[in-house]
Amino acid sequence: MPFNLPIALTLFRLLLVPVFIVMFYLPYSWANFAAAFAFWLAAVTDFFDGYAARKLKQSTRFGAFLDPVADKLMVVLALVLLVQEYSSVWLTVPAIIMIGREIVISALREWMAEIGKRGSVAVGWIGKYKTAVQMVAIIGLIWQQSNFMVSLAYVLLYIAAILTLWSMFVYIGAAWKDLTAEENQ
Repeated sequence: MPFNLPIALTLFRLLLVPVFIVMFYLPYSWANFAAAFAFWLAAVTDFFDGYAARKLKQSTRFGAFLDPVADKLMVVLALVLLVQEYSSVWLTVPAIIMIGREIVISALREWMAEIGKRGSVAVGWIGKYKTAVQMVAIIGLIWQQSNFMVSLAYVLLYIAAILTLWSMFVYIGAAWKDLTAEENQ
C-alpha cells in the first residue's frame, strides 16, 4: 500500500469519524462546538488531501479509492445524526436528497468505470460548490451557536440540496447516451 501525505490526511479524516460521533453525543455545553470542529477539520483535510495529491504529484489508486469513502462516510454519518437530532421533515428531506444522490452517483461511476468511461462522470464545478455549501450548512447545524446560525444553515442546506440535484442531473446527462444504448450482442 502506498503511503504519502494525501493518504495520511485521508486516513486522519477516517480517524475523525469516531471522534466526531463521540463529540456529537457528549452531554456537555462545549460538545456541539467540538463536534462541529471535528467535522470542519475533516472538511479541511478533504480539501488539502486533494490539493496535496495534485501539487505533489502523489495521486495513487488507493488514494483515489479511499478519499471518496472518507468523504461520503463523514457526510452521510453527519446527516443521519442531524436528522435524528432535529427530528424535522425540513432537515430530513434535503438529507435524503443528498444521501440518495451519493448512492446514485456512486453506482453511476462504478457502472461507467465498468464500461471504461469513468472520466465522463468526473467531479465538476457544481459538485465542488455543492460540497462547500453542504459542509458549511452541516457545520452550522452541528454547532447550533444561535438561532440565526441554525436558520442560515437550513438555507444553505437547501441551496446544497438544489446543487445536489443539479449535479446529479449533470452527471446522468453526461452518461445518458451510454445508459440508454443497447448492448451489441
